[in-house]
Amino acid sequence: MKATNQKKQHIIQLAFSVIILVLLGYISTRVFFRVDLTSEKRYTLSEETKHIASKLEDVAYVKVYLEGELPAGFKKFRNAIRETLDEMKIYAKDNIQYEFINPSENPDEQTRNKIYTELAQKGLKPTNIKMRDKEGGESEKMIFPGAIVSYQGMEFPIQLLKNNAGLSADENLNNSIQNIEYEITRALYTVSSKQVTKISFVEGHGELTEPEVNDIMLSLSNYQIDRGVINGTPGILDPYKAVIIAKPTKPFSEQDKLVIDQYIMHGGNVLWLVDGVNVNTDSLANGYSFGFVNNINLDDQLFTYGVRVNPDLVMDIQCNILPVQAGMNGDKPRWVPAPWLYYPLISPLVNHQITRDLNLVWARFASVVDTITGNNEVKKTFLLLSSAQTKVVNAPVMIRLDEVKHNPVREEFNKQNQPIAVLLEGPFRSVFRNRDVGKIIPQVAGNYKASGVPSKMIVVADGDMIANDIKVTPQGTMVTALGYDKYTRQTFGNKEFLVNAINYLADESGLLSLRSKDLKLRLLDKKRIRDEKVKWQVINTVLPVVVIIGFGLVFNRYRRKRYGKTA
Repeated sequence: MKATNQKKQHIIQLAFSVIILVLLGYISTRVFFRVDLTSEKRYTLSEETKHIASKLEDVAYVKVYLEGELPAGFKKFRNAIRETLDEMKIYAKDNIQYEFINPSENPDEQTRNKIYTELAQKGLKPTNIKMRDKEGGESEKMIFPGAIVSYQGMEFPIQLLKNNAGLSADENLNNSIQNIEYEITRALYTVSSKQVTKISFVEGHGELTEPEVNDIMLSLSNYQIDRGVINGTPGILDPYKAVIIAKPTKPFSEQDKLVIDQYIMHGGNVLWLVDGVNVNTDSLANGYSFGFVNNINLDDQLFTYGVRVNPDLVMDIQCNILPVQAGMNGDKPRWVPAPWLYYPLISPLVNHQITRDLNLVWARFASVVDTITGNNEVKKTFLLLSSAQTKVVNAPVMIRLDEVKHNPVREEFNKQNQPIAVLLEGPFRSVFRNRDVGKIIPQVAGNYKASGVPSKMIVVADGDMIANDIKVTPQGTMVTALGYDKYTRQTFGNKEFLVNAINYLADESGLLSLRSKDLKLRLLDKKRIRDEKVKWQVINTVLPVVVIIGFGLVFNRYRRKRYGKTA
């Protein structure tokens, strides 16, 4: 009788469990929810990402070129990319499809090289990594840690791996994982957006030419980029979300200043790249050059907005090199690299979304930028700072090439962390507020604003920071990547800093906020692993077996005790 009751009870419990499982399955098909239990919300997409993914009207196809045999760190990186894409697919309702491709899969070397060339032409940079084989030896392998997003006939390359020379491989991979969501979301927004955002380079004041800023223009392919002169024309800048003033060398007229001023007062955003001192670098070939104040008639305007570019030069012990002649090899000059203190390597601010996780930025004959008190409504944030061993020299100054032969007197380099770039945000005041603007441009008088609506500007006290090197050859003008130094073969963070800066000024979607995600880097203690290797091997191999055997013995004893009595 008792056995029959137990049997019925078990059947009821089984039926009840099946009903609960069926109900849970039905509810899960009707109600969508996800729970992220990580402390830093590692698997939680931002609202902006969800919105962009859900608004896709067609299939966005993502080809990720990171597959095949990879080191453990890159496998983790690849898995993080896959997890992010899987999360996005849920909100895109299958309008996101992806594929992982091994570009080195083909055994034919000629075919592989053709694939490598095609990927490089599309904008993906190769990286060499070291691989260990089964015998313990090492070999190098070329990978393309990026992706290409295709949408309605458009393609957009994504460079997913961040490579900061000042960080370890683990830190670089962690920073890359942090930026996966931002990079993919930005690409989806770029290819799917129906609204074209316009930005413009201002000309007419000796600014950098189009070839000299060609690489940054190519990197801003998600914008419509124009170039042109102002000519004192009111409203000519109004169609542009942001304007760029790149290394002017000639004075601005009052008419052009008024047009820029009113553009800012009506909510326009400006990236200023202005030299405080004008140095003729061509003269250095003769052994010396002079640095004079760069008088371009902008001091009063920038001062009113809350910033001043000082007429000085920054010298920094943390600097790039310059090849100098150190004698002759036969009839040929012998060149050796030497630290050039006028080429400081600038540290980006670590906790701002524009400069987060950036490599050092290469400046050339940079000046110090100061902020001015007076307008408390304008928020000021320094973005780039020199090192702790900095010296500042005022113009006019003589610059001699043979300075590289002398070791710097470190006691003189006591001006630490001098600001080179600053972000200003808020409602600015017009520099023409106490003047008769009708006498400058009559058409402006009726629409003149003495105080502006909130806008943003970034002032960089180095015009060369945005300039790429160019070389004229019989095949045409060759453009070097922005931030690349052909002598050290290093690529500094100039391009990424400026792309982030322009995105911050011109981006209405708030995508740059995605760069604020902070994933904690949890690294194993290698010294402890080495010292306690046997201990942890025993814990991980013997202890689980002991626990299972112990549990089996206890359970067996319990069964005998209980059912032995029943019997």
